[in-house]
Amino acid sequence: MARTFRRHRTAHPLADLNVTNLVDLAFVLLLIFMIATPLINQEQAIPVNLPVETRREQAKPDKDTRFVSISIDRQGRYFFDSTPVSFSELSSRLVPLAAGPAAQHPVIRIRADLTLQWQQVVRVMDELTKNKLSKIQFDTQAGGAPGR
Repeated sequence: MARTFRRHRTAHPLADLNVTNLVDLAFVLLLIFMIATPLINQEQAIPVNLPVETRREQAKPDKDTRFVSISIDRQGRYFFDSTPVSFSELSSRLVPLAAGPAAQHPVIRIRADLTLQWQQVVRVMDELTKNKLSKIQFDTQAGGAPGR
């Protein structure tokens, strides 16, 4: 008589959790945040003390809307997006933005320091008007409660 040395297998649940996929997902998310954070903070790197307005519900912009930022800091220096430019260079950068139909023009976000003389803001607005860029938005910081 032949004897078998096989053990009878008993069905038992596996107690191990495969975390390889979770680690991969964590690294991908970390990579996305590492790339996206400098892009988000790039505009806030320009030290501009924005005027204060009352807190209210903000309208969501259309997803196809293109924004271009013009910042003026406390010393009166101009920034096109986050690049420092002179006023004449700013004027020349506005010309290509005005090319094409008016519906495709970007929204110009003016970020002017609170203590700035208004003449510099008016100069920028005059230049925008010369180039027929009429979609203008002033950036402010949220202040007190509504109705105050």
